[in-house]
Amino acid sequence: MLTEQRRQMILDILTREGRALAGQLARDWNVSEDTIRRDMRDMAADGLLKRVHGGALPMAPVLPDFSARQGVATEEKQRLAAAAIRLLSPRQMVFLDGGTTTAEIARQIPREMALTIVTHAPTIAAEFEHHPAVEVILIGGRLYKHSMVAVGATAIAAIDRLRPDIFFLGVTATHPVEGLTTGDFEEAAIKRRIIERSAATYVPLTADKLDAVSPCLVARLPEITGLIVATGNGADGLMGYREAGVEIVVA
Repeated sequence: MLTEQRRQMILDILTREGRALAGQLARDWNVSEDTIRRDMRDMAADGLLKRVHGGALPMAPVLPDFSARQGVATEEKQRLAAAAIRLLSPRQMVFLDGGTTTAEIARQIPREMALTIVTHAPTIAAEFEHHPAVEVILIGGRLYKHSMVAVGATAIAAIDRLRPDIFFLGVTATHPVEGLTTGDFEEAAIKRRIIERSAATYVPLTADKLDAVSPCLVARLPEITGLIVATGNGADGLMGYREAGVEIVVA
């Protein structure tokens, strides 16, 4: 079997099964495990997969910037947002992460629901310009333009003074073993700190973010409260997540 054939088959297995085990592939294809590991190492260097102990996992696709994502998977995000709204109670302090799904949550908050909304995303804060019952706390810092969120020491210092009742966390990928991940180191650090300060953390997830891995760890699954997923979009294949002890909220 040619090298390129093996590597394409590895990608096919990752797409179909969500992981590839080096030892199993070596036995199935009658080649040395070192050969498979070398293939995976080279593919990881090219950004095609993520190497883990014993094999490989699929890489989450690189997300376009915020403005390009606003019209993607809109109907699914609306369902996720509606499920998130059902978790809220009046007078809570709610931290909204940056992102297009959390922007949809902001749009769906009933106008009569009194909340304190905290966010480090100016685009999220702007959603409440004409919302009469919502008080907004906007966290400042260095603006990470790709996600339109504040990051850095200034943002962390402000977050440390708050105790949100609930945090709606945005990530680029989630995996039952590797946990919740995103693409930027500083942004991941901010997300971790908000989780630590919040009484509950829920993660609304579109189907494309399930069973994949991005470069920077945000949290392991036991560190959060639950995942919000849409029925018919991967919700039936979540046994590994349930076994990790997280609540599954089905939109």
